[in-house]
Amino acid sequence: MIKGMNTALVFCAALASSVSLAEEMPDPEKRRIEAMLQKQTHPLTEQQKSLALIAATAAAGNMPALNTALERGLDAGLSVSDCREVLVQLYAYAGFPRSLNALGELMKRVDARQKQGKQDASGQEPGAMPTPEQMLEAGTRNQTALVGKPVQGPLFEFAPAIDQYLKDHLFGDIFARDNLNWKSRELATVGALANISGVESQLKSHLNISMNVGLSSDQLAELVPFFNAQGEQGAAQRLELALASLNK
Repeated sequence: MIKGMNTALVFCAALASSVSLAEEMPDPEKRRIEAMLQKQTHPLTEQQKSLALIAATAAAGNMPALNTALERGLDAGLSVSDCREVLVQLYAYAGFPRSLNALGELMKRVDARQKQGKQDASGQEPGAMPTPEQMLEAGTRNQTALVGKPVQGPLFEFAPAIDQYLKDHLFGDIFARDNLNWKSRELATVGALANISGVESQLKSHLNISMNVGLSSDQLAELVPFFNAQGEQGAAQRLELALASLNK
Protein backbone atom coordinates (compact mmCIF):
# COMPACT_ATOMS: atom_id res chain seq x y z
CA MET A 1 0.00 0.00 0.00
CA ILE A 2 2.85 2.42 0.93
CA LYS A 3 4.62 1.66 -2.34
CA GLY A 4 1.37 2.33 -4.23
CA MET A 5 0.87 5.62 -2.38
CA ASN A 6 4.44 6.71 -3.10
CA THR A 7 4.03 5.89 -6.78
CA ALA A 8 0.78 7.84 -6.88
CA LEU A 9 2.39 10.84 -5.18
CA VAL A 10 5.29 10.83 -7.64
CA PHE A 11 2.86 10.58 -10.55
CA CYS A 12 0.73 13.41 -9.20
CA ALA A 13 3.79 15.60 -8.66
CA ALA A 14 5.00 14.89 -12.18
CA LEU A 15 1.54 15.53 -13.58
CA ALA A 16 1.21 18.82 -11.71
CA SER A 17 4.60 19.92 -12.96
CA SER A 18 3.75 18.84 -16.49
CA VAL A 19 0.50 20.79 -16.36
CA SER A 20 2.36 23.89 -15.15
CA LEU A 21 4.98 23.41 -17.84
CA ALA A 22 2.37 22.82 -20.52
CA GLU A 23 0.73 26.16 -19.77
CA GLU A 24 3.95 27.90 -20.84
CA MET A 25 4.40 25.94 -24.08
CA PRO A 26 3.15 26.54 -27.59
CA ASP A 27 0.69 23.88 -28.74
CA PRO A 28 3.04 21.96 -31.10
CA GLU A 29 5.66 21.64 -28.35
CA LYS A 30 3.00 20.61 -25.85
CA ARG A 31 1.77 17.88 -28.19
CA ARG A 32 5.34 16.69 -28.84
CA ILE A 33 6.08 16.30 -25.14
CA GLU A 34 2.72 14.69 -24.40
CA ALA A 35 3.44 12.10 -27.09
CA MET A 36 6.87 11.40 -25.60
CA LEU A 37 5.33 10.78 -22.16
CA GLN A 38 2.67 8.30 -23.30
CA LYS A 39 2.71 5.08 -21.28
CA GLN A 40 3.88 1.93 -23.07
CA THR A 41 1.38 -0.86 -22.52
CA HIS A 42 3.27 -3.76 -24.08
CA PRO A 43 6.53 -5.53 -23.12
CA LEU A 44 9.80 -4.16 -24.44
CA THR A 45 10.28 -4.93 -28.11
CA GLU A 46 13.35 -6.66 -29.48
CA GLN A 47 14.39 -3.32 -30.96
CA GLN A 48 14.13 -1.58 -27.60
CA LYS A 49 16.13 -4.27 -25.84
CA SER A 50 18.72 -4.16 -28.60
CA LEU A 51 19.15 -0.40 -28.17
CA ALA A 52 19.90 -0.93 -24.48
CA LEU A 53 22.36 -3.72 -25.29
CA ILE A 54 24.15 -1.68 -27.95
CA ALA A 55 24.61 1.16 -25.46
CA ALA A 56 25.74 -1.21 -22.71
CA THR A 57 28.41 -2.94 -24.78
CA ALA A 58 29.62 0.34 -26.29
CA ALA A 59 29.86 1.97 -22.85
CA ALA A 60 32.09 -0.89 -21.71
CA GLY A 61 34.29 -0.58 -24.79
CA ASN A 62 33.68 -4.23 -25.62
CA MET A 63 33.94 -4.16 -29.41
CA PRO A 64 33.27 -7.88 -30.10
CA ALA A 65 30.13 -7.71 -27.93
CA LEU A 66 29.12 -4.44 -29.58
CA ASN A 67 29.41 -6.00 -33.03
CA THR A 68 27.16 -8.84 -31.92
CA ALA A 69 24.69 -6.38 -30.41
CA LEU A 70 24.66 -4.26 -33.57
CA GLU A 71 24.10 -7.32 -35.73
CA ARG A 72 21.25 -8.42 -33.48
CA GLY A 73 19.67 -4.96 -33.46
CA LEU A 74 19.88 -4.43 -37.22
CA ASP A 75 18.44 -7.91 -37.79
CA ALA A 76 15.60 -6.96 -35.42
CA GLY A 77 14.76 -3.97 -37.61
CA LEU A 78 16.71 -1.09 -36.10
CA SER A 79 17.74 1.44 -38.70
CA VAL A 80 21.28 2.66 -39.18
CA SER A 81 20.11 6.03 -37.85
CA ASP A 82 18.73 4.39 -34.67
CA CYS A 83 22.08 2.75 -33.92
CA ARG A 84 24.09 5.82 -34.84
CA GLU A 85 21.94 8.09 -32.67
CA VAL A 86 22.43 5.86 -29.62
CA LEU A 87 26.19 5.84 -30.13
CA VAL A 88 26.32 9.62 -30.60
CA GLN A 89 24.33 10.09 -27.40
CA LEU A 90 26.68 7.70 -25.61
CA TYR A 91 29.44 10.29 -25.43
CA ALA A 92 27.44 12.25 -22.84
CA TYR A 93 27.57 9.26 -20.48
CA ALA A 94 30.71 7.31 -21.40
CA GLY A 95 32.91 9.94 -23.06
CA PHE A 96 34.01 10.79 -26.58
CA PRO A 97 36.57 7.94 -26.92
CA ARG A 98 33.97 5.18 -26.33
CA SER A 99 31.45 6.95 -28.57
CA LEU A 100 33.90 7.50 -31.42
CA ASN A 101 35.21 3.93 -31.26
CA ALA A 102 31.67 2.55 -31.25
CA LEU A 103 30.66 4.70 -34.22
CA GLY A 104 33.68 3.36 -36.10
CA GLU A 105 32.50 -0.19 -35.38
CA LEU A 106 29.01 0.67 -36.62
CA MET A 107 30.48 1.98 -39.88
CA LYS A 108 32.37 -1.27 -40.39
CA ARG A 109 29.34 -3.39 -39.49
CA VAL A 110 27.06 -1.52 -41.92
CA ASP A 111 29.65 -1.85 -44.70
CA ALA A 112 30.06 -5.57 -44.02
CA ARG A 113 26.30 -6.12 -44.09
CA GLN A 114 26.00 -4.27 -47.39
CA LYS A 115 28.65 -6.54 -48.88
CA GLN A 116 26.61 -9.52 -47.63
CA GLY A 117 23.60 -8.16 -49.50
CA LYS A 118 21.72 -7.00 -46.40
CA GLN A 119 19.78 -3.79 -46.95
CA ASP A 120 19.38 -2.00 -43.64
CA ALA A 121 17.00 0.96 -43.49
CA SER A 122 18.88 4.23 -43.32
CA GLY A 123 16.29 5.65 -40.90
CA GLN A 124 15.32 9.22 -40.13
CA GLU A 125 17.37 12.33 -39.66
CA PRO A 126 16.33 14.75 -36.92
CA GLY A 127 13.77 17.39 -37.75
CA ALA A 128 14.10 21.13 -37.25
CA MET A 129 16.12 21.98 -34.15
CA PRO A 130 15.89 24.99 -31.84
CA THR A 131 18.28 27.77 -32.72
CA PRO A 132 21.39 28.21 -30.52
CA GLU A 133 19.64 31.14 -28.84
CA GLN A 134 16.62 28.93 -28.07
CA MET A 135 18.55 25.85 -26.95
CA LEU A 136 18.86 26.61 -23.23
CA GLU A 137 15.12 27.25 -22.95
CA ALA A 138 14.30 24.12 -24.98
CA GLY A 139 16.69 21.99 -22.94
CA THR A 140 15.30 23.26 -19.65
CA ARG A 141 11.79 22.44 -20.87
CA ASN A 142 12.87 18.95 -21.95
CA GLN A 143 14.70 18.27 -18.69
CA THR A 144 11.71 19.39 -16.62
CA ALA A 145 9.36 17.16 -18.62
CA LEU A 146 11.71 14.17 -18.42
CA VAL A 147 12.32 14.42 -14.68
CA GLY A 148 8.80 15.55 -13.84
CA LYS A 149 9.87 18.73 -12.07
CA PRO A 150 12.46 21.51 -12.35
CA VAL A 151 15.97 20.28 -11.55
CA GLN A 152 17.95 22.26 -9.02
CA GLY A 153 20.10 21.68 -5.96
CA PRO A 154 23.32 22.53 -4.11
CA LEU A 155 25.54 20.78 -6.66
CA PHE A 156 24.25 22.95 -9.48
CA GLU A 157 24.66 26.06 -7.33
CA PHE A 158 28.25 24.97 -6.59
CA ALA A 159 28.98 24.28 -10.27
CA PRO A 160 26.52 26.30 -12.37
CA ALA A 161 28.44 25.53 -15.56
CA ILE A 162 27.48 21.83 -15.37
CA ASP A 163 23.85 22.84 -14.86
CA GLN A 164 23.98 24.91 -18.04
CA TYR A 165 25.75 22.13 -19.99
CA LEU A 166 23.09 19.63 -18.94
CA LYS A 167 20.21 21.90 -19.88
CA ASP A 168 21.69 23.51 -22.97
CA HIS A 169 23.50 20.56 -24.49
CA LEU A 170 22.37 17.18 -23.12
CA PHE A 171 18.66 17.96 -22.80
CA GLY A 172 18.77 20.57 -25.54
CA ASP A 173 21.11 19.59 -28.38
CA ILE A 174 20.73 15.82 -27.82
CA PHE A 175 17.22 15.25 -26.45
CA ALA A 176 15.74 17.77 -28.89
CA ARG A 177 16.74 15.46 -31.75
CA ASP A 178 13.46 13.77 -32.61
CA ASN A 179 14.75 10.86 -34.71
CA LEU A 180 14.84 8.79 -31.52
CA ASN A 181 12.03 9.04 -28.98
CA TRP A 182 12.60 9.60 -25.27
CA LYS A 183 11.81 6.02 -24.28
CA SER A 184 14.52 4.78 -26.64
CA ARG A 185 16.98 7.40 -25.39
CA GLU A 186 16.32 6.45 -21.78
CA LEU A 187 16.64 2.72 -22.47
CA ALA A 188 19.99 3.44 -24.11
CA THR A 189 21.05 5.57 -21.14
CA VAL A 190 20.00 2.88 -18.66
CA GLY A 191 21.91 0.27 -20.66
CA ALA A 192 25.05 2.40 -20.72
CA LEU A 193 24.96 3.34 -17.04
CA ALA A 194 24.22 -0.24 -16.00
CA ASN A 195 27.51 -1.29 -17.57
CA ILE A 196 29.63 1.40 -15.88
CA SER A 197 30.68 0.89 -12.27
CA GLY A 198 30.37 3.72 -9.76
CA VAL A 199 27.41 5.53 -11.32
CA GLU A 200 24.63 3.93 -9.30
CA SER A 201 23.06 7.28 -8.40
CA GLN A 202 22.80 8.31 -12.04
CA LEU A 203 21.44 4.89 -13.02
CA LYS A 204 18.73 5.17 -10.39
CA SER A 205 17.88 8.69 -11.58
CA HIS A 206 17.48 7.52 -15.16
CA LEU A 207 15.32 4.60 -14.08
CA ASN A 208 13.01 7.17 -12.52
CA ILE A 209 13.11 9.24 -15.71
CA SER A 210 12.37 6.11 -17.75
CA MET A 211 9.24 5.55 -15.69
CA ASN A 212 8.27 9.20 -16.03
CA VAL A 213 8.40 8.89 -19.84
CA GLY A 214 6.05 5.91 -19.80
CA LEU A 215 8.02 2.76 -19.07
CA SER A 216 7.15 0.62 -16.05
CA SER A 217 9.52 -0.99 -13.57
CA ASP A 218 8.39 -4.38 -14.89
CA GLN A 219 9.31 -3.40 -18.43
CA LEU A 220 12.71 -2.14 -17.29
CA ALA A 221 13.22 -5.37 -15.34
CA GLU A 222 12.92 -7.29 -18.63
CA LEU A 223 16.44 -6.08 -19.38
CA VAL A 224 17.90 -8.07 -16.47
CA PRO A 225 17.40 -11.58 -17.92
CA PHE A 226 18.07 -10.19 -21.40
CA PHE A 227 21.47 -8.82 -20.37
CA ASN A 228 22.27 -12.07 -18.58
CA ALA A 229 21.40 -14.08 -21.69
CA GLN A 230 23.71 -11.86 -23.77
CA GLY A 231 26.66 -12.35 -21.40
CA GLU A 232 26.38 -8.91 -19.75
CA GLN A 233 26.13 -10.18 -16.18
CA GLY A 234 27.66 -7.03 -14.66
CA ALA A 235 25.07 -4.80 -16.29
CA ALA A 236 22.29 -7.19 -15.30
CA GLN A 237 23.41 -7.21 -11.66
CA ARG A 238 23.76 -3.42 -11.40
CA LEU A 239 20.38 -2.91 -13.03
CA GLU A 240 18.68 -5.45 -10.76
CA LEU A 241 20.12 -3.77 -7.65
CA ALA A 242 19.12 -0.31 -8.88
CA LEU A 243 15.58 -1.44 -9.61
CA ALA A 244 15.31 -3.04 -6.18
CA SER A 245 16.46 0.19 -4.52
CA LEU A 246 13.57 2.08 -6.15
CA ASN A 247 11.10 0.05 -4.12
CA LYS A 248 12.66 0.88 -0.76
